[in-house]
Amino acid sequence: MKRQDADKDALQLLSVVIPARNEQECILDTVESLHDELLLNRIPHEIVVVDDGSSDRTWELLLGCAGRLPELHPVQNNGQHGFGRAVIAGLDRIKGDAAVIMMADRSDDPGDVVRYWHELNKGYDCVFGSRFIKGGTTVDYPPLKLVLNRLANSFLRLLFGIRLNDTTNAFKAYRREAIDGCRPLIAPHFNLTVELPLKAIVRGFSWTTIPIVWRNRRGGSAKFRIKEMGSRYLFICLYVWLEKYFSCGDYKKTKGES
Repeated sequence: MKRQDADKDALQLLSVVIPARNEQECILDTVESLHDELLLNRIPHEIVVVDDGSSDRTWELLLGCAGRLPELHPVQNNGQHGFGRAVIAGLDRIKGDAAVIMMADRSDDPGDVVRYWHELNKGYDCVFGSRFIKGGTTVDYPPLKLVLNRLANSFLRLLFGIRLNDTTNAFKAYRREAIDGCRPLIAPHFNLTVELPLKAIVRGFSWTTIPIVWRNRRGGSAKFRIKEMGSRYLFICLYVWLEKYFSCGDYKKTKGES
């Protein structure tokens, strides 16, 4: 864990990026509960929802919600689809100086977004949530997925020599300079969830970890397919590992960067 910079400027606007594909049962609840929580805590924000080729009413519902909620900015990913591509499309459109990546299925707690904001304002470049440290919680986590999750995260801890034990979780927060400092982002699918935090760590951005809450989706169907992602995760992990040990620091954040 790298120490924060207490002299960093206070953040002005939080952008929450939510990729969504066929989430008509969840998306309005996710957006409205998030907006209410941020409004209650007086956090200036925008919510960028990226429709990733939905075939249900997700896009229609987002357009209707945007008509009454000016902080909501729905966009369509009209290129190739994939979780990572949708997130990158959202990050390319944010106006804020900080961003949180959040799932559309209401599994992530809006209250944790507020805590991310406050931690970033302490001067950290990144704040990583963990469901598996003291204070973290999971509700109705599928047993097989849980076992595979813990094995994968243990592997990453050993491979990179880090203490972070929930790297694979997408729900994380970044200052904009950290996101820009991790480009180019190349993972097209759920493997982006490990590319972004690992690059941030390897490239020298400061980070901390806080406990977060995760609840299994209450509607719709999961988009993550374990059997499709193993080799993709391994590719991204080795790609960043090679950068860490063989790039001679060419991509590291320099002392002069803000």
